[in-house]
Amino acid sequence: MNWDQVEGKWKQVKGSAKQQWAKLTDDDLTYMGGKKDEIIGRLQERYGITREQAQKEADDWATALKAEADAQSGTASKI
Repeated sequence: MNWDQVEGKWKQVKGSAKQQWAKLTDDDLTYMGGKKDEIIGRLQERYGITREQAQKEADDWATALKAEADAQSGTASKI
């Protein structure tokens, strides 16, 4: 799933974000709104990790969302 899709479907996927990163509060999730830069910043803040690590985690999460969506729709991932 690309970041435009994540942002557009934020209400549907923010539960997945909460499961992935339990230290994020509901306020964090609301504030982020699916925006990649906001997610990266909050991950850095809450987990004390580097920007590069936060970016990798966010990208890995978005890739997993895409794989899950592909599996549910029965399509193969074409990455």
